[in-house]
Amino acid sequence: MSKRILITGGAGFIGSHLADELLDHGYHVRVFDCLTSQVHGTTRAQPNYLDSEVEFVIGDTRDRTSIRKALEGIDAVFHFAAMVGVGQSMYQVAEYTAVNNQGTANLLQELIEHPVERLIVASSMSLYGEGLYRSAEGKLVEGRERTLSQLKARQWELRDEHGDILKPIPTPESKTPTLASIYALSKFDQEQMCLLIGRAYGISTVALRFFNVYGTRQALSNPYTGVLAIFASRLLNNNPPLIFEDGYQERDFVSVYDIAQGCRLALEVPDAAGRVFNIGSGQHYTVKGLAERMAKVMDKENIEPEITGKYRMGDIRHCFADISLARQILGYEPRISFEQGLGELVTWLEGQVAVDRVAEASAELSARGLTV
Repeated sequence: MSKRILITGGAGFIGSHLADELLDHGYHVRVFDCLTSQVHGTTRAQPNYLDSEVEFVIGDTRDRTSIRKALEGIDAVFHFAAMVGVGQSMYQVAEYTAVNNQGTANLLQELIEHPVERLIVASSMSLYGEGLYRSAEGKLVEGRERTLSQLKARQWELRDEHGDILKPIPTPESKTPTLASIYALSKFDQEQMCLLIGRAYGISTVALRFFNVYGTRQALSNPYTGVLAIFASRLLNNNPPLIFEDGYQERDFVSVYDIAQGCRLALEVPDAAGRVFNIGSGQHYTVKGLAERMAKVMDKENIEPEITGKYRMGDIRHCFADISLARQILGYEPRISFEQGLGELVTWLEGQVAVDRVAEASAELSARGLTV
């Protein structure tokens, strides 16, 4: 008999791709999702991309009764339900805390009474804050942040005590978290609560720190979703992608198919229990370069990105993944090249409708003093 898997937040971008991955490998999948309007629109209809074999349950992690029902007969849980967005989290503090922190607490409370074989929680690279750096002398540097006066002077790069620019290097799981936003704090809270309760109650638990995920099914009208989807929304509406700072900040962009692979391995590999893993591509690109590549493949090279020269509270300069631990323990290996993934994304974008709310979201941040 196949294992029965619950995915909270499973009707969303990553959750739906994971559902496909699990179905392809013989699992029974139940999805639990509240169909929030920011992601799914106001109709609250089950997304048509969700496989017909998926058992769909509408519900909210803030409601313990609905969680309890969703857990009936379940062997393992992927906990993906969360509000996502660094900037928005800085002014919707109560909402992010209620969904991400209290929602996770509610799930764990139910799992204490009805334990499962394995719990996998989706965490985020955002909790690292700045990634790991190396000085000109070869010394590893972490925990350094840019000062407000430095940011106001448009001095974007991190520097050592002598004023020399630090070199970013791949960030491993051992790097101490530096929580630069309410969203980052909530993701750290989610993973640590799950690991702690897992240890206490004998629930095999794994935390996966996702880097910048891209692919089909991302919510194009959500201005707080992944950067590739935000750029796509702007370009589809013939508007320039808006880029904070100077555009040379570096990130790891990973295909949603590789994320789904990493999640399945976290479910299946016994030695994953009790561990935290980075799930990324192991590659890194500048945000400006990404915007230019998006414009090129969408045949909109005439639309150049708009470099705002502003800093958004909660943002960091550089962070990209060291995935050696996932390779070693999980047998994880990224399979989708950036060119391949971008090509599929652009094909999917044809015929998609995106309501461009990026300027509105940027104005909201500025009005609240969250950009400098």
